[in-house]
Amino acid sequence: MTTSLQQVGLAVKRLQWRHHREMNRRLAPLGLSLVQWDTLRHLDANPGASLHQLAELTFQTDQSMGELAKRMVDRGLIERVDGAGRKVQHQLTPTGHDLRQAGGEVAEGVLVESLGRLSADEQATLHELLLKAATDS
Repeated sequence: MTTSLQQVGLAVKRLQWRHHREMNRRLAPLGLSLVQWDTLRHLDANPGASLHQLAELTFQTDQSMGELAKRMVDRGLIERVDGAGRKVQHQLTPTGHDLRQAGGEVAEGVLVESLGRLSADEQATLHELLLKAATDS
């Protein structure tokens, strides 16, 4: 039986949806949504990122990232700092750092339950294939 591209695409989407739904459910007791944790994760990896950079990294619009960042600043998860010239940069607060770590443990648990079923070689192959499929020609 031949697997169609639509079937492959749907399988990718189902796995993504499962991960998003379960991570949101498990992050809720920490007071985080997946998009909030993802923002903390990317800001940790890219200290001083602008709102535009964070929007691109988290697949959001600049406007939605601005609203999210405002709420996260109000909650004490991130803070705005002056950058070069008029540039406003962002960084994690100690609370944001702690929640990023706790959320990372949650995310790892969700991923272990699905992708952890694959052998190390299968995980490496899947990663390689997904990167290949996502690369612009």
